[in-house]
Formats: sequence, structure tokens, C-alpha cells
Amino acid sequence: MAAPRVPLWAICVLRVALATVYFQEEFLDGERWRNRWVPSTNDSQFGHFRLSSGNFYGHKEKDKGLQTTQNSRFYAISARFKPFSNKGKTLIVQYTVKHEQKMDCGGGYIKLFPADVDQKNLNGKSQYYIMFGPDICGFDIKTVHVILHFKNQYHANKKSIRCKDWEKHFLDASASKPSDWNSELDGDWQAAMLQKPPYQDGLKPEGIDKDVWLHQKMKNNYLTEYDLSEFENIGAIGLELWQVRSGTIFDNFLITDDEEYAENFGKATWGETKGPEKEMDAIQAKEEVKKAQEEDEDDMFMGRFTGRENSFRAFHRKNEL
Repeated sequence: MAAPRVPLWAICVLRVALATVYFQEEFLDGERWRNRWVPSTNDSQFGHFRLSSGNFYGHKEKDKGLQTTQNSRFYAISARFKPFSNKGKTLIVQYTVKHEQKMDCGGGYIKLFPADVDQKNLNGKSQYYIMFGPDICGFDIKTVHVILHFKNQYHANKKSIRCKDWEKHFLDASASKPSDWNSELDGDWQAAMLQKPPYQDGLKPEGIDKDVWLHQKMKNNYLTEYDLSEFENIGAIGLELWQVRSGTIFDNFLITDDEEYAENFGKATWGETKGPEKEMDAIQAKEEVKKAQEEDEDDMFMGRFTGRENSFRAFHRKNEL
């Protein structure tokens, strides 16, 4: 007896149906995000979020996310979802974070909370299950946190995960106009745009170590029978962090148990926007360089003119004497 033929689309639907999506947020419905996200009122000095795609983006509407708006502030905001346990299941947590400002000191990480978290009073002392994401402060602190809560204690990753420098365009500050450059013949001179910044003190970019995963068990002898990444009552996701310079945008949050779904979601969001975003950033960077050069040339011209004018006045004063 021949096997029954199953349409391909039915197989695809079955595959998607097997994925459990606990939380997904892309901020595609405008200001309705305020109905889902609750800002903490624990401190009246907490910074405010707004919905923005920033100064450069791949799609003005699709790339909108939560952006920090005030310098030197703590931020605390969270969103609930139906509580679940990830015991015996794969747990995938992903999101996008864009530091389009010059990040000198500030967090870009997220936290997963138990379902009974007090959203209105969310603060640095609120218990969380998982803390994950980048933290940057000066040249010394540039790390990716992976912290898990287990038996009333927080366990951080022992192997350092250094933040990977985004392939942003940087002006080569060490470059100077060639002595034989002729603006009339060669056009306006512009310094080269680098894909990566000039690293100082021997620092080099490093990617996230693929061997560090939340679902791996600790290898300590006294913890081999436990899995530190199993939680019974996951029910909220939030941002609780400090930023000296605001402007960071958080978007494309996803919590699921399906790696393929997560990969496809990533390709459909950040995967689609990263190319156009880089192009827009590169164009803006070149325009900024050109504007700076024009301002420098104007300053030099005015300086020369002022110098000649002063010399002319000095000459007349000398003749008057």
C-alpha cells in the first residue's frame, strides 16, 4: 500500500506548531507597547524609555525599539507573560541591542524574573533568574554577563566573554591629507573609513565563546546532579540597568524552546536590517567627516583673514605714530 502523500505546507505548519514561543516583542504596534511594558516607580529618578528606530536603521518602523533617553540614570521596566517551567527543555533567550551613542559606561543586558516579581517596584535588588547581555564601562569592563540564580545565590560565568565590537565605520584619525593632494584636480579629500576601530593597549575584538551556553550543567563535583538553568516559574522579562550616556535601543525580544524558530526569527529581524543599517551609518559618518572638514577649512580661512586684518591695522597704527 502506498504511503499517503502529505503536502509540504502541512509539514511546515507541523514544524512551527512544535515550537513554544513564551514571549516575543518587536514593537510593531506603535505606542501600544505601553500596555505591555510596566515602568518601575520605585525611584522617581529612573530614566524614561521611548519608542525609536534611532538615527540609522534598516527600516524606520520595523526597527523601532525601547530607547533610553536620559543621561546618568538608572532604568527599570518589565513585561509579563504566561509563567512556564523550562525543566527538561531547551531555553533560548535572544534580543537585539544597539548602542548608537558613544557607549562610555552602561548596561545593555536583560533579566528574566519569576512570575511574582513586583513590576512597579522593580529595582537592582529584585530577584531574577537569569541576567544576560553586554556591560561596558571604560576600557576595562567590556563583558557579556551570564548570571544564573541557584539556591539563593547568583552564579556568574567563570569564563570571560568579551563584548564583540560591532562592525561600525570609524574615521581613521591617524590619517592626514597627502602633501601632493590637489583639491581642484582630485576633489575633496576624506580620511579613510575603517570597518573596525583602532584598538588601544593591545585590545582585540573577540566573539562570544560558543562553548558557553545557559543550558550546560556546572562541572563542579558537588553540582553535577543539578542543572543551574532550570527554573520553575519564569514569568517576566525586563531591563534593569544604569547608563551614563543614553541612546541604547532594545528590540526583537524572544523566549522560546525551539532553536530553529529562534534562528529564523533572528534572520527575519536583525538579519534583514543589519546590512541597510550599516550602509546608512556609513553614509552618515562620511557626511559628518565632510562637514567637520568644511568647518575646519572655514575656521582656517577666518583665522587667516583675521590675521591679515590685524596686520593691516597694526601697519596703519605704525604709520600714525
